[in-house]
Amino acid sequence: MARKTVLVSDLSDEEIQEGKGAKVRITFEDARSGAIELDVTAEEGRAMGAKGRQVARRGRKPKGS
Repeated sequence: MARKTVLVSDLSDEEIQEGKGAKVRITFEDARSGAIELDVTAEEGRAMGAKGRQVARRGRKPKGS
């Protein structure tokens, strides 16, 4: 029997279509508080991200030629 997992937004309770979702992770300065992760639609994620700032990707920089 096949099973299908359906993701639902934690903010609006809308179904998140395949490839149209985002995860929002909130980490606190106080490590004892832990972290919170939300599943949201892409539109909700963009709206929340508009209030923040872009963060560079981590890792090594590519070698120059």
